[in-house]
Amino acid sequence: MPELPEVEVTRLGFADRIAGARIVAVRLGKPLRWPLGCVPDALLAARVLGVRRRGKYLLLDLDRGLLLLHLGMSGSLNFSPGWPSRLAPPGPHDHFDLITSLGSLRLHDPRRFGAVVFSVDEFSLPATKLLGNLGMEPLDAHGGFNLKTFHTGLKRRKTAVKQVLLAGDVVVGVGNIYASEALFQAGIRPTTSAARVSLARATRLHAAIREVLQRAVDKGGSTLRDFSNTDGQSGYFQLEAMVYGREGLPCRVCAQPVKSIRQGQRSTYFCAVCQKP
Repeated sequence: MPELPEVEVTRLGFADRIAGARIVAVRLGKPLRWPLGCVPDALLAARVLGVRRRGKYLLLDLDRGLLLLHLGMSGSLNFSPGWPSRLAPPGPHDHFDLITSLGSLRLHDPRRFGAVVFSVDEFSLPATKLLGNLGMEPLDAHGGFNLKTFHTGLKRRKTAVKQVLLAGDVVVGVGNIYASEALFQAGIRPTTSAARVSLARATRLHAAIREVLQRAVDKGGSTLRDFSNTDGQSGYFQLEAMVYGREGLPCRVCAQPVKSIRQGQRSTYFCAVCQKP
């Protein structure tokens, strides 16, 4: 599943290239997880003001409304610059085309768990329903990922710290790969109760989350199955993972075998020597 780094890599791949464009045509394929929420023709002639990200949602700000895009379990966005549109004829898994005066954006999603939803603005339904319960943005450059708030959020939970990270209501975007990697870097066992994480350890985890996610963005995200950026290129973060996907292999720090357990139906990787309960 594309996580925060993959979604941010996607955003960076087309945000500057589509800003200021006018929408020329909209094509819908097979139904996605939720309906578009407006007649496609209602988007015609609207101008794209910019592209933001909130958690794993991409927000296309229009001069009249907002489009929220989600990549689901296996989705990807492809951007073809130029006008007239250079898009190839849509295939069976191409479910949404946004044709603009500066290029065309296509959502490819074999499993159809992705979404494209229109909202009048960020403070109206359905945007508030989709975004309202999301936690802090870990890569917020303006200090939005507050250490005190993060630690308080952990202290309120008795469940395993990794599960709290995955829940997304304390901090968004720390998916399965990045939770395992951040906890390794912070030296915290993933099964440790979040309520038992001291301020000192929370400080290390807070820094590790930011560093791991930013490094993943810099590496183009992680491609385990089918993720690619808007130009069709794969990500490479998984090649330098410290523990994720390395069960039985020597820890890159202490050389002891990396272990794997199941948490919430997801695989968790950790080093029993380097990560303390």
